[in-house]
Amino acid sequence: MRGAAADALTELEREIDAPGAGLDRLRLVPTPFVPEVRLHLAEDAIVWWARMEAAVGHALPAPYWASAWAGGQALARHLLDHPELAAGRRVLDLAAGSGLVAIAAALAGAAQVIANDIDPYAVAAVTLNARANRVAVDAVGDDLLDSTEAEADLVVAGDVFYDRAMADRMLPFLQRAAAGGAEVLVGDPGRGHLPADRLTVLANYPVPTTEPSVDSSLRRVQVLRPA
Repeated sequence: MRGAAADALTELEREIDAPGAGLDRLRLVPTPFVPEVRLHLAEDAIVWWARMEAAVGHALPAPYWASAWAGGQALARHLLDHPELAAGRRVLDLAAGSGLVAIAAALAGAAQVIANDIDPYAVAAVTLNARANRVAVDAVGDDLLDSTEAEADLVVAGDVFYDRAMADRMLPFLQRAAAGGAEVLVGDPGRGHLPADRLTVLANYPVPTTEPSVDSSLRRVQVLRPA
């Protein structure tokens, strides 16, 4: 790990080792819907984000990796309940955030797991979370969405249709991956830009969420694949 991701890893390691508690701290906790996996999550991601920006003196990417998003929780649960989906396969977790789905794939017996996220803090968080769960996950920060081949047997993506720009890039990549022979699974709690007419529902889960600024602590999440 080099550059911004290495710097982020140093910062997060310092955060984890710092004494004290409160809304602006990271804690290693079981994931609500996937208690087999522990993650370093923020007690309140918004408060943690504000403190870190004040400390470094400049804007930082939104810490999506510091919450257990509902789509990722459903995907991780699905992989652990159906380990044959990942066992012995090369798995790519797109927009990996905390690395929850990647870690679940590794626990399910994947031969190789790559967790991809363009946020260097997410790359660092995946590294720390994989370490905490004693699994091997290769965290990479390259933007893969314009590539023509997924180079994976299973591609997973949780909560990736949250805005139009992301959806317009993500869906073509997932369709190319599926056309190239990869199995593709998406986890989504009804985000506004989900292309429901191009996906087939495989499963539904009622998922507890730690997401900031949501109306309910339970969300109905679908696991889908390209139609």
